[in-house]
Amino acid sequence: MPSTEQILGVRFFNGPAIEIVDLVSRTGGMVVAPAAPSMVNLRYDKDYRDAVAAAEFAIADSGWMVLLWKILTGRRLTRISGFAYTKLLLEHETVRNADAVIWIVPSPSARDKLVDLLRLRKIPVADANVYVAPRYARPVRDETLLDRIRHQRPAHIVIAVGGGVQDKLGHYLKPRLDYKPAIHCIGAALGFLTGDQIAIPDWADRFYLGWLLRLLARPHIFIPRFWRARELPWLLIKYGEKLPRVARSIPN
Repeated sequence: MPSTEQILGVRFFNGPAIEIVDLVSRTGGMVVAPAAPSMVNLRYDKDYRDAVAAAEFAIADSGWMVLLWKILTGRRLTRISGFAYTKLLLEHETVRNADAVIWIVPSPSARDKLVDLLRLRKIPVADANVYVAPRYARPVRDETLLDRIRHQRPAHIVIAVGGGVQDKLGHYLKPRLDYKPAIHCIGAALGFLTGDQIAIPDWADRFYLGWLLRLLARPHIFIPRFWRARELPWLLIKYGEKLPRVARSIPN
């Protein structure tokens, strides 16, 4: 059995990144990559709670959470960023088979940049393999995408839309399929490689500074998002391994 560490009710894989990429690629299941603000959102968004708690594995994308967990418990959790996970996934042999992947992206521009990247890396891609997601309402549903996946039966479903939607979409798809694909809920991480998001150098990712580059590039979006993470230390102290109780109101 793979080593895991449960934090706020979420099962985090606790080992090398290549092992989780290989495990999920070969056996299927859903992987999520919650950032610190998303971990706080476990207390305020029931749909998100259900999605993340139901995933087979999470990867510790948040260096802030990893550091806090070490300070509070003395236990070590391996940080695996969504960026590092995505790079390894693109190198995995199972994504190089024709029609092995359905890529779900947020816009036509993101689709075009992804196709360019995949062709540069000699990864097979056809028009039917890339799906431009609509703007989802609550709850997240997409029968058009579900029908396409049922028809194509890809080994991998890569959900590269952000804002917490990726996990809810994966949670919607997973029980409605009659087979077990690998569902990678990686949010904006793919955009770091395609150029659809600000580029994150390897050194910045290694030293937990990707968040800072994103904040400097788009402060109006990321300052409020990162400000919400201020609640994380309190949640870790109060709940530890347990899923937080649902709050009655959403904080400012």
